[in-house]
Amino acid sequence: MTKAGTTLAAGQAPAPVVRLPRRRGIELALIVLAVLLSVYGYCAVGLARTGTVPPGAAGYGAGLGVLALAAHLAVRLRAPYADPLPLPIGVLLNGIGLVLIYRLDLETPGDRAAPAQLVWSTLGAGLFIVVVLLLRDHRVLQRYAYVCVAAALALLALPILFPAVNGARIWIRLAGFSIQPGEFAKVLLAVFYAAYLAANRNALAYTGRRLWRLQFPTGRVLGPIVTTWLLSVGVLVLERDLGTSLLFFGLFVVLLYVATGRTGWIAVGLLLAVLGAWAVGRFEPHVGGRIEDWLHPFHTIDAGIGPNQLSQSLFAFAAGGVLGTGLGLGHSVLIGFAVKSDFILATAGEELGLAGLAAIVLLYALLVERGFRAGLALREPFGRLLAVGLAALLALQVFVIAGGVTGLIPLTGMAMPFLAQGGSSVVTNWAIVALLIRVSDSARSQYDGREAP
Repeated sequence: MTKAGTTLAAGQAPAPVVRLPRRRGIELALIVLAVLLSVYGYCAVGLARTGTVPPGAAGYGAGLGVLALAAHLAVRLRAPYADPLPLPIGVLLNGIGLVLIYRLDLETPGDRAAPAQLVWSTLGAGLFIVVVLLLRDHRVLQRYAYVCVAAALALLALPILFPAVNGARIWIRLAGFSIQPGEFAKVLLAVFYAAYLAANRNALAYTGRRLWRLQFPTGRVLGPIVTTWLLSVGVLVLERDLGTSLLFFGLFVVLLYVATGRTGWIAVGLLLAVLGAWAVGRFEPHVGGRIEDWLHPFHTIDAGIGPNQLSQSLFAFAAGGVLGTGLGLGHSVLIGFAVKSDFILATAGEELGLAGLAAIVLLYALLVERGFRAGLALREPFGRLLAVGLAALLALQVFVIAGGVTGLIPLTGMAMPFLAQGGSSVVTNWAIVALLIRVSDSARSQYDGREAP
């Protein structure tokens, strides 16, 4: 007899329980491959520059391998159903970034950034492990939505008290130690947006007034999140941080669209972005100068004062061709002071060529796709919006930076995720990967033991 009181036919066996594969072995194999590729790049730089394998190659490989293995063990222990791709992709991108920064350090012996970047990478991997081990359920974050937004606004406003660096107030520098609070604020704002929109998605989509075929929610519902967005973007404009303000605006529009399903929000967002960019470029000289460089990248050469950073970046991409000059054999250091941060992609384009650059972009695209996939698989709205928001942060950041250094859009001062020099950036990106791991584990474990719909 079954629980419903019906008798099974003679010889008929109950349907087998479907157990989803955990795929941790695949993750481990990909991590090993990522570490080996990173060590190969490190050795290739030494061979190209000095003809010998760098003496620190074994230590670099061992250090990166230990960090990656510890992160894998944390996932195996606490998130056994997690997607097997985000962690190896993070390890490979971080390893490539360390190789590129080490390669540029050889050209600037008085300004070595690779050791500090390795320390920050270690801290980032440590934060990844802590998040995976201690955050057993991503839905806990929903309870702290307003704490997150208050902390994010405080972090964004803090750099106003410190001197500007290269025309922007985005750094906090004390006793030789510097951090970029906006990097941490973006994750906190993503949590707040996801929590608020998940709680008010029906009111946002079905209440309010209709104008030009777009349903505008009531001010009581839309007011808090719009106010938060305006405050964050306003602070960033005061700090002359156009890149992060564009990032936050894109995150706001994407999550609003995902929560309501109204495509009109995309059109409204693009219109407001164009108007805002025009206004800031018109009245802010620092931003206006970058727009002028974008419109006329070779104007400094025409004026007889030599190439600027953007033109040098374009020359580096052109010199790389299809297969690149080879690691350690390029001249992207001519870009100047931001070659290890804003323009790190130019070094990859010159020395790895179009093929290597396409591979790096595909790694980012795959990481973003896995975040979207995890969000679509979840049944509860907060996790869905959180996964989409975190993946959108990575996608927007890659687009803004890659577009800037290739001349597609005006240049903004941001760090390429995992690749560029920047401790705050690499730590934050490891936290994003940890949250995507946690969400993907919840997305797959909900189907364990029965057929997925």
